[in-house]
Amino acid sequence: MGVATMSEDGTIILMLRAEDPSGAIGEAQLRYPVSHSEYGNIIKHLGGLHPGESKPVPPWPESREATQPSFPAR
Repeated sequence: MGVATMSEDGTIILMLRAEDPSGAIGEAQLRYPVSHSEYGNIIKHLGGLHPGESKPVPPWPESREATQPSFPAR
């Protein structure tokens, strides 16, 4: 699915990649500052994350649940 990294200021950076059965590929970089409403859900989904740490992002459930983050506004 991708990699999550936490910057020194606590921002979570998700580098995500997905491929569908037809071979179409999508990539995204999403940034969630500590003030984002989904921040706690993302930390929980990742099993914790600390400044300077990176770890794999496990897939979210197929159904859209509260644990799946919304995309941040640009």
